[in-house]
Amino acid sequence: MIEINNLTNFAVDKTFFVGVAKKVLKGENRGTENISIAFVVPSEIQKLNKKYRKKDKPTDVLSFEKVSDFKEEFSEIIICPSLVRENAKDSKLSLKKELAKTLIHGILHILGYDHERSIKGEAQMFQKQEFYVSKIK
Repeated sequence: MIEINNLTNFAVDKTFFVGVAKKVLKGENRGTENISIAFVVPSEIQKLNKKYRKKDKPTDVLSFEKVSDFKEEFSEIIICPSLVRENAKDSKLSLKKELAKTLIHGILHILGYDHERSIKGEAQMFQKQEFYVSKIK
């Protein structure tokens, strides 16, 4: 199950984001994952980043893997659309595609991929990320 919570005044196309999430989960053979996706304002993501990562600044995405095998538990992805908008300016992607890329990045993290632990892991994660981004219309 994929649940979306929009806690911003940003217009969120829930059908699009659920579709992106399902495509990645299916591609990774994890179609039964429960994921909660929240869209938040910069001040909220900054609080979470400070609390959980000890970084007192806003970020575009945070991911939290589920902590048990309880089948009703959700992994969480928190996205800050206003920061993603800034990233889109730099990447030259449309805002919608940059948001999809950010969601894909978060999903790969909750599935165990990590770009911060090793060069090999970074290469693998970003290769998968670009593969899934290329599938987004």
